[in-house]
Amino acid sequence: MKKLSARRRHPLAALVVLLFALAVTGGLYAAFAPADKAQADDTAQSLAIKEGKKLFAVGCASCHGTGGQGTSDGPSLVGVGAAAVDFQVGTGRMPAQQPGAQVPRKKNIYNNAEIDQLAAYVASLGAGPAVPSKDQYSPDGADVGKGGELFRTNCAQCHNFTGKGGALTNGKFAPTLEGVDPKHIYEAMETGPQNMPSFGDGSLSQENKKDIVAYLGAVNGDDTESPGGLDLGGLGPVSEGLFGYIFGLGALVAVAIWVAARTTKAKKS
Repeated sequence: MKKLSARRRHPLAALVVLLFALAVTGGLYAAFAPADKAQADDTAQSLAIKEGKKLFAVGCASCHGTGGQGTSDGPSLVGVGAAAVDFQVGTGRMPAQQPGAQVPRKKNIYNNAEIDQLAAYVASLGAGPAVPSKDQYSPDGADVGKGGELFRTNCAQCHNFTGKGGALTNGKFAPTLEGVDPKHIYEAMETGPQNMPSFGDGSLSQENKKDIVAYLGAVNGDDTESPGGLDLGGLGPVSEGLFGYIFGLGALVAVAIWVAARTTKAKKS
């Protein structure tokens, strides 16, 4: 008997099997593989905005409106950006304790994660300055001398030459910059909180802001030396003149009394 010849496969059969295997593998990967990084970032951002909206409704909406549009008790937050929120909430100025000429710095009531969530929600209301990265305000590579020149030109009129602060009109004041986080100093220049004008990149470049932050760190740091002796608060000729007047004149009066007393005793003897 003749042996039955083996059935010959179609030449495209192997290709069909390969395509089928690739399709199955791709489907399994799509079903079980981790989400794409961009998609994961979008999800995390959406979650931060959602949680930030809840925090905003409890702690901010009474003054700034349920949608951040502003009310008679608080300005609109549309377009202020995440940097403004990070500064105001991170320094404890917001939520405000009570209305007044100026909101002072105080201990903040939100942790870093909650501040980030509030900032994400407010940033979603309108484009504005973002929270700066550490490279932007780090003193590494900054020109301290240039920062001093820029600070004396743009900031010393209110904050004093070394950032000790000063009085303004109608109960307002320029706060001291000693001990303030470098990130918050950068954000203040970027956003212009309260009575302070904003210095965008058109007015002061990112490098200029970095130089100013480095200068303030140099003159108000823990290792800062005062070659002239007591700095008397760093308030300049006013405090120095008052110190000289009170103690210098007092010393002269004391010497005059001592000389007069000695002269009177000499005459009596």
